[in-house]
Amino acid sequence: MNEVYDISHLLAGVMLVTSFALLYQGRIASVVNTFAAQSITLSLAVAWAAWSQDRPDLFITATIAFTLKGVIIPIALHRTVARLGIHHEVEKVVGVGIALMVGLALTALAQALLLKVAHSPENYYAGEQLALALAIILLGFLMMILRRNAVTQVVGFMSMENGLILAATGARGMPLVVEVSVAFSVLIALFVFAVFVFRIRERFDTIDVGALDRMRGDRR
Repeated sequence: MNEVYDISHLLAGVMLVTSFALLYQGRIASVVNTFAAQSITLSLAVAWAAWSQDRPDLFITATIAFTLKGVIIPIALHRTVARLGIHHEVEKVVGVGIALMVGLALTALAQALLLKVAHSPENYYAGEQLALALAIILLGFLMMILRRNAVTQVVGFMSMENGLILAATGARGMPLVVEVSVAFSVLIALFVFAVFVFRIRERFDTIDVGALDRMRGDRR
């Protein structure tokens, strides 16, 4: 049983490392590649949970995560970046060092909140998994706040959803229809974001959120 939890925590830990890597990356293409690696790791974590917990329905979720978020969405984002011609560095609100320090603080907060309520050994292992998932969600939200480029904010949003799927995987009895609907809702959200990105690019010739704020201020 401990080996099952160790591998689950290892995969969740790798996802957490990729969340920090998303904050560290300085180019948009690298951000998209890192997100693809996180999504592939998520699919492995879900597949491992399906095998170790004897929940074959989760294999469908793992397949969706790998195909949709590990392959299709990253390819679509790369094409979006190429079409917009934005092969430049990621626009940052604060430096990488400060962002990573805030990320470490949020990770510690997630650990403190969830491990404190886990008393029995089984709850302790489940609490560790949920703490890692919560940290991934918080880091995705942090990325949306600290990165001004619209594409990186889309990646931050989907990274948050990866954390939600990881948390839902540990909840026994989670209906497959809920997991599938969440996965497809992300695909729909991606297309909505893409439409807005293209429209913003065509109208303002930039997708820098800070520049858009300045334009709005000038008009006032």
